[in-house]
Amino acid sequence: MATTVLATSQSSPEHNPRPYTPSPWGDFFLTHQLCTPAELLSMKEKAQVKEEEVRRILLATAASPDLVSKLDLVDVLQRLGVDYHYKKEIDELLRAIYDDEDGGSDDLYVTSLRFYLLRKHGYNVSSDIFLKFRDEQGNITSDDVNCLMTLYDAAHMRTHGEEILDSIITFNKTHLQSVMETDLQPELAEDVRFTLETTRFRQVKRVEARRYIPVYEKKATRNEAILEFAKLDYNILQVLYCEELKELTIWWMDFKSRTDLRFARDRLVEMYFWMMGVVYEPYYSYSRIMLTKLVMSVSLLDDLYDNYSTTEESQIFTTAMERWDEKAAEKFPAYLRALYKNIIGTTDEIVEELKLQNNKHAELVIDVAKCYHAELKWRDENYVPTNVDEHLQISVCSSACMHVTNLAFISLGDRASKEAVEWAFTYPKIIRGVCIVARIGNDIMSHEREQASDHVASTVQTCIKQYGVTVQEANEKLRIIIEKAWMDIVEECLDQKQSMELLEKAVNLGRTMDFMYKREDAYTLSFSLKDIIGSMYVNFV
Repeated sequence: MATTVLATSQSSPEHNPRPYTPSPWGDFFLTHQLCTPAELLSMKEKAQVKEEEVRRILLATAASPDLVSKLDLVDVLQRLGVDYHYKKEIDELLRAIYDDEDGGSDDLYVTSLRFYLLRKHGYNVSSDIFLKFRDEQGNITSDDVNCLMTLYDAAHMRTHGEEILDSIITFNKTHLQSVMETDLQPELAEDVRFTLETTRFRQVKRVEARRYIPVYEKKATRNEAILEFAKLDYNILQVLYCEELKELTIWWMDFKSRTDLRFARDRLVEMYFWMMGVVYEPYYSYSRIMLTKLVMSVSLLDDLYDNYSTTEESQIFTTAMERWDEKAAEKFPAYLRALYKNIIGTTDEIVEELKLQNNKHAELVIDVAKCYHAELKWRDENYVPTNVDEHLQISVCSSACMHVTNLAFISLGDRASKEAVEWAFTYPKIIRGVCIVARIGNDIMSHEREQASDHVASTVQTCIKQYGVTVQEANEKLRIIIEKAWMDIVEECLDQKQSMELLEKAVNLGRTMDFMYKREDAYTLSFSLKDIIGSMYVNFV
């Protein structure tokens, strides 16, 4: 019977999926090798020496009275992507800066960078420190381009109701745009363009490290030891990432060999890039692998519901997922039965691996996997929610972002307490904010393409209906909601209901989602990511 149903499904109008471009990578990472084992060992030995040299530089700077040097050094280490080696030292340095009541400055650059770094690390510094820099018109700005960019970045650490930061952003966005039209040095012009596109707090850490290393190399003020360590560390992590991609490629090729996935996006490498944005440190290797496998399953379900299965098949599949029993798939069409068994098999295997690691959250993985579903009623009835709030109230809760955050917390094992994982499952403000960034960003970039076929109403459609506006006007209104979501994210980091280590994972997801939907739906239209992924995994820095 299953064979008959599958044969019918291939000719049925409900089973004519819109085509996706093939993977740009295929099995590339099965054989890709950045260096020999001997070369890797040599790099690690050199990096170990340089790591301690940089630590001595950091400790000496922390002991000095020079506030500018302290702030600049922390900022450089973060932008180069090596700050994770010095978490304790950086935390102590910033705590001392925060505790120093006389540590303010009459210099706008220093004040801006101090405000940015302290708020980024969860210190609730008052935005009133900028009041003294107002000019006669009430504006705060600078003719120094580096100061202007730092001020603009600092103001984006705003929370709700901080009018002084709102005004800094509004005024200086125009100022930076006008600066772009002057005769700037090419490198500085590129920095300004990049700042306007993505402020510093929202940049994906490994992407920013890859971009900033050659920028730092050209600076006259560079420290050669720091530069060399940043390059070595970046390349060492690249090798690790490629090893993980090889392991995942083997898994994915096996998964595809047992499942009919003609309806789905083949995006393993892009998914790994996404998950690496959330947990990039070398000691989170298993987390990246686990998250990639599990969220690939969510992506497959999204494509199944959105692009292939009938309403009846979707409902049966959702019910079976909630039961979590392979026997529930016995009467499925063949393509559904194979998919169901493979998703359950992958998930159960990960649960067992977590148990072997003594991860006390292991069983929660199945709870997360069970609860994914689509808004089928909206699609089938061509229902457009009355307003954007109604849409987000339903759509955001079932988004993949919610699952990624929960699974990331679970994957951390003892680094995340039982209370912290339970907190994540309550859908707190920071996770809601991240999900809104993802949901609306996705909708804005994929609206036109997805509305060409039967599809759940997007927030763009809903906004058009609510306000009677054009697509462009709706997008502008929705971008304001995204900005408010980032305020929620910053606010939750300042409230520190959980450790900054855990909150940072949620922020990292927001950063990655912002990146993926900055210019287009880069996950679906994955060739747009090919160059950046190549720079991340294919070529040494």
